[in-house]
Amino acid sequence: MHIEYSKNAVKYVNASDKPTKRRLKEAIEKIPSGDIKKLQGIDNGYRLRVGDLRVLFSIEDDIMYIDNIIPRGQAYKRL
Repeated sequence: MHIEYSKNAVKYVNASDKPTKRRLKEAIEKIPSGDIKKLQGIDNGYRLRVGDLRVLFSIEDDIMYIDNIIPRGQAYKRL
């Protein structure tokens, strides 16, 4: 599966510290497993829980598009 990152996701990862970057990278690479839930009201929309962060992503064909990586408190307000 091919992974594409949005501009916002890349910006958040680059601003994070090394342990957070490593945790995010490991969690995203193991995507079929992990705490993943389908987002209601959004076609092909999912979220991955990585500690207090949420990785919002969608899957189309064989491409996983990472839409955003944001703290839990802000994740569901922006949907």
